[in-house]
Amino acid sequence: MSETPPPSTHAPTDAADEPQSDPKASDRYLTVAVAAVTSIVLAGVAMLLPVPYATMQPGPVFDTLGEFDDQPMLSIEGAELYPTDGTLDFTTVSVTSPEGSVSFVEALWAYADDDVNLVPRDFLYPDDETAEESDAVSAAQLASSKDNSAVAALRALGYEVPEQVVVSGVDEEGASAEVLQDGDVLRSVDGTPVDAPQEAVDVIGALTPGDEVTLAITRDDAAQQVVVTTRPDEDDPDKPRIGVGLSSSFDLPVSVTNNVGDSIGGPSAGTMFALAIYDLLTPGSLTGGHRVAGTGEISPDGVVGPIGGVRQKMAGASADDIEIFLVPAENCAEAVQGDDFGMTLVRVETLDDAIAALEALAEDADAPVETCS
Repeated sequence: MSETPPPSTHAPTDAADEPQSDPKASDRYLTVAVAAVTSIVLAGVAMLLPVPYATMQPGPVFDTLGEFDDQPMLSIEGAELYPTDGTLDFTTVSVTSPEGSVSFVEALWAYADDDVNLVPRDFLYPDDETAEESDAVSAAQLASSKDNSAVAALRALGYEVPEQVVVSGVDEEGASAEVLQDGDVLRSVDGTPVDAPQEAVDVIGALTPGDEVTLAITRDDAAQQVVVTTRPDEDDPDKPRIGVGLSSSFDLPVSVTNNVGDSIGGPSAGTMFALAIYDLLTPGSLTGGHRVAGTGEISPDGVVGPIGGVRQKMAGASADDIEIFLVPAENCAEAVQGDDFGMTLVRVETLDDAIAALEALAEDADAPVETCS
């Protein structure tokens, strides 16, 4: 006889009470997780992507009274040289190269660093300038700076330094293409003698596009006259152009060789070059033993022009224990917008200003000189 199983002691389970998975909720969780991970990855990638900015950072300093690449920075022949002491450092700025880039993270770091300047990329490299083009411009500026500094220093010493205007580049499709050549010496424009490029530019600029202009030139030691018909400037049709570049050529009474190599570029070392030449050619020490640095473009007549990156150059100088820093007058407002690094910031408009200030400070470290304030 079969036995009947005992009744169950468990209550019957209702299917509605069992835990149920929600496919839609699982999909939402997965979507959120994927979105979060994707956002993190994209944010990380974005942080590394380049931004349209470049950095200007403190660069090294170089003593113009010392050596560069194991040879004297300045070699002078034809005049007596005198011993010097102290330093006359020219300062530099390290910038993002034309082919380099700045990431978003690097831009944030630069923005937060008082000694680094973050600038739009096209401020340094207009029209997507290539590395080769940038190097060529910097090299030309340095070459001009070397020439101008020697002329300014010798003129400050009382030497006569004759200047000539030389054709340095002829536009192959310009007004002078079949008339002028590289190396032609320009002596007068429509009968007006010219001794500097700007003088020639001023005379030509007073004409009207389409006017003929008579140029007295010397070519291969032979004097001659040529006529050029001016053309309108491409950007300003009211301005006449003859389609050439003009530069200066100087006949130096003393031979000055500047041995700064092509690893340095730009015009801003000119003032410090000129001071070093002056110091080497005069008895006594211009610095009085002080550690001096500075910056500033210089003209052949000794006018000190403004430069870029003065704050970065000050920071670089401070790392070399500089006591006195020479600042172009037009850069003074920027120079005082931050730490002076314990340096005396001397305001200079001309080479004569710089010489007078250094001579005064050599005699008395507390001498009243014009400063940036």
